[in-house]
Amino acid sequence: MKAALFRGPGDLTVIEVESPTPGASELKIRVESCATCGTDAKIFHHGHPRLEPPQIIGHEISGEIIEVGADTSGYTVGQRVQIIAAVPCEECWACLAGKQGICINQTSMGYQFPGGFAQEMIVPQSVIKADGVNTIPDGLSYDEASVAEPLACVLNAQGLVNVGKGDTVLVMGAGPIGCLHIRLARALGATKVMLADINGGRLKLSADAVKPDRAIDMSSENLEEIVAAETGGIGPSVIITAAPSGQAQEQAIAMAAPGGRVSFFGGLPKDKPMIQVDSNVVHYKELILAGANGSSPAQNKEALALIASGAVPVADLITHRLPLDEVQDAISAVTSGDAIKVVIKPQGVSE
Repeated sequence: MKAALFRGPGDLTVIEVESPTPGASELKIRVESCATCGTDAKIFHHGHPRLEPPQIIGHEISGEIIEVGADTSGYTVGQRVQIIAAVPCEECWACLAGKQGICINQTSMGYQFPGGFAQEMIVPQSVIKADGVNTIPDGLSYDEASVAEPLACVLNAQGLVNVGKGDTVLVMGAGPIGCLHIRLARALGATKVMLADINGGRLKLSADAVKPDRAIDMSSENLEEIVAAETGGIGPSVIITAAPSGQAQEQAIAMAAPGGRVSFFGGLPKDKPMIQVDSNVVHYKELILAGANGSSPAQNKEALALIASGAVPVADLITHRLPLDEVQDAISAVTSGDAIKVVIKPQGVSE
């Protein structure tokens, strides 16, 4: 079978490898769709401290079960499934407290386990243990199901800052995650949603799809002035920084409404993780700052249900479908801003 093997920064090659054999407590799937994300691009360019090459990467996975291990029950050959990316141990204090997203023993598909940039893949026993194999509802495509994993991360972030009815939400970063934040905030009842980015082309592409109440091109418009005008001088009740930008995080704290909530969704570069914070702004405005990292298996299920119900549509966000042989082109499309969501099709792209 074919698989995209990551050997180190800048080295991602599609090669022929042996088809994997599932253990007694495992499943084997034929990968139909594996969506790409900014993390895949980071891995390609810089590697990742939790990933030891060589490894098959890709973690936004959907496919069809083609083998069931002898000791594995509850699954059938032919079942269409979506697989979680972050795998909690289900035993540490965080997991037992219902905080699987910050499991201290977390492993991940495409990191510790071979991932979805391959024609076939083993679903390890730890994923099954964590209830991380989700049946794809009838009528939902593999491509749409593969977007459940990033939506689960968005769901986690918005839950931590309690996005809901009456909120005015500013999303900073118009990539695929920013688009999902706009769609979910609307689904949760936000009254006004705004989308901002420094890349005018990417902003237009995303804004044409998700149609925020106001799109702000930070390369030519004054973000602070426009946000103040759009909120009657109060500021957004929720600001989500969906970009790896320290400046965005600093702006978010400065612009948030009194009593506002700020989500740091996009992590910062490891060599530049520090920002300047006016502590008195946080203190006197009673701001809530929340980090957001990953998601739980339950949030994956909820995300898949939101997509299937139409509450958070994603089909129109998938702008590119590429065969496995073009995985580097997929990553280039992600980093260039010329695409919203790019899906790798290991079995080939249907005409």
